[in-house]
Amino acid sequence: MPSSLNKVLLIGNLGKDAETRHTPSGVAVTNFSVATTFRTKDPQSGEWRESTDWHDVVMWRGENIAKYLTKGKKVGIEGRLKTRSWDDQNGQKRYRTEVVCETMGVILLGGRDAAPGGGGLGQGPSGGYGQGGESSSSTPSGGEPSGSPSMDDDIPF
Repeated sequence: MPSSLNKVLLIGNLGKDAETRHTPSGVAVTNFSVATTFRTKDPQSGEWRESTDWHDVVMWRGENIAKYLTKGKKVGIEGRLKTRSWDDQNGQKRYRTEVVCETMGVILLGGRDAAPGGGGLGQGPSGGYGQGGESSSSTPSGGEPSGSPSMDDDIPF
């Protein structure tokens, strides 16, 4: 049994288009944000309330899949938490916690518009990109469109 584990699984919606840059050594680094929404029922009023959390994601060597990571798309992310620190212009220590994932840790979920040719886009066991994912009608904010929350058993991980 491992003595520790650092693993994150997220299913949410992209908050903006992914941005890819390259390190001085030429390695691609893609950054994007994922919104996850948590729903609770207010015990007094009986109304559903939504709370959205934003997660910064860093994907290494993902220039091939980054073009499909556009605002509003539903994605599944598998990675690990990493907190980095730096000194800002005023000399104050700043911290940022990010989800770090490899290309195989990103799966596009959603309907036919998730990738060319229909279906979601995820990296298959052979390393190539193939179709997979679920069909859902979620809102871009990650919340349910209306009514009670639904769970889909066809989540690919």
